[in-house]
Amino acid sequence: MSLPILVAIVTFGIALSVAAVHFTGGSKIATLSSANRAVSRFAEDFPDEIATVVRLTADARTAFLDIGRGRVGIVHSIGDCFLTRIVMFRDVAALAADDANTVSFRLADFTWKGGRFRFASAADAQGLLEALEPQHSNFAGEAA
Repeated sequence: MSLPILVAIVTFGIALSVAAVHFTGGSKIATLSSANRAVSRFAEDFPDEIATVVRLTADARTAFLDIGRGRVGIVHSIGDCFLTRIVMFRDVAALAADDANTVSFRLADFTWKGGRFRFASAADAQGLLEALEPQHSNFAGEAA
């Protein structure tokens, strides 16, 4: 078999494989349709946690849930699945407000580094900043 024919067959096979993955839903991006959906998804992994406030990003791919005691629950879409985490201020390596509606943070956790999150309202962005900032606490080991 000549080299050009082999290259054409391999290229066609790769293109066919990529198309099959795309058309069977492999490139679908999961979104959170509502705050209730975010709470429900978080409860699947952390059934004992109660969310008091839910902040959805403008693209509906991430939700931040206030769960008390200085902790924030996160539901973030990765592909067609959701990643859930509970973080505290001491898990945050860097935190910044990029503008009134956007918050960036980096986590010390190597499995998910964080990111840049844009909210529909400045109040949601400010609420997340306040939830992730170091706070003074009466609990030993949690004081800033």
